[in-house]
Amino acid sequence: MSKINAANRFNSDIIIRNPRHCRNSSLNQQWIAQDATGSAWFTALSLSFPRGEAFFIETIRANREGLPKKLANDVDAFIAQEAIHAREHGYFNRLAAQAGYDTTAIDARLADFITRTSQANGFVNQLVTACLEHFTAIIAHDVLARPDQLAGAPAEAQALWHWHAVEEIEHKGVAYDVWLHMAAHLSPWRRWKIRCKIMAKVSAAFLIFRTQDARELLMQQGFGEREARKALRAYLWGKDGALRRIVGAWVQWFRPGFHPWQRDDRALIQSALEQDRQQAAA
Repeated sequence: MSKINAANRFNSDIIIRNPRHCRNSSLNQQWIAQDATGSAWFTALSLSFPRGEAFFIETIRANREGLPKKLANDVDAFIAQEAIHAREHGYFNRLAAQAGYDTTAIDARLADFITRTSQANGFVNQLVTACLEHFTAIIAHDVLARPDQLAGAPAEAQALWHWHAVEEIEHKGVAYDVWLHMAAHLSPWRRWKIRCKIMAKVSAAFLIFRTQDARELLMQQGFGEREARKALRAYLWGKDGALRRIVGAWVQWFRPGFHPWQRDDRALIQSALEQDRQQAAA
């Protein structure tokens, strides 16, 4: 176990905050500076969070027994953070529905996917959780590093996404460390092969479903299907696109010996927290 955790040279305090975001806000469908595509993409992400984070919590709680004390404590903090994330994005999602989005089909599709995914064993589900936590961590890094992508959004909505991004980075190594503990009996080669295979499957599902969700939200704004596809391709994969920017960080997963904290972004967290404090005091 000590050799497996040797890659975890850095760590971040996992702080359990309990904010109430967007309670005094309303949204329209183009809530990011009248940016239809960005609004659809971030809304699609938010719609996936309550059910997704409930899956993460259920999975990691089921695998908590027998963990070293420090890791078990991190799991408890992870669960607390994720539960609050689910609550806050549930509220945000209700505002999106009030803005006129019909999210019924998206939620039903997500519920079906999670039900099918949950039928796997705890070992696989823990790795799926770690894979998706890698996605949320690298997206979170991009949100904090590029705050301009939320420019023009209501202040409370920006605060929601910044807070969520900070905490996704804080706990980004927990699910992975739990899986490493579970996989300690396997050879490094076997662990690498399994995590690469599962990440490939998880990545395909994540990209297909979130893009489909965002496309449907754009079409509800009046876009034709072809127009929506074109707008999303440009936003996500064009020059400086939102997904194109994170490809390099995503690829790191496939390196032998990978660990999430090999990317030390604690300074980014502190910078974001300081900016939020200054804005709150202004």
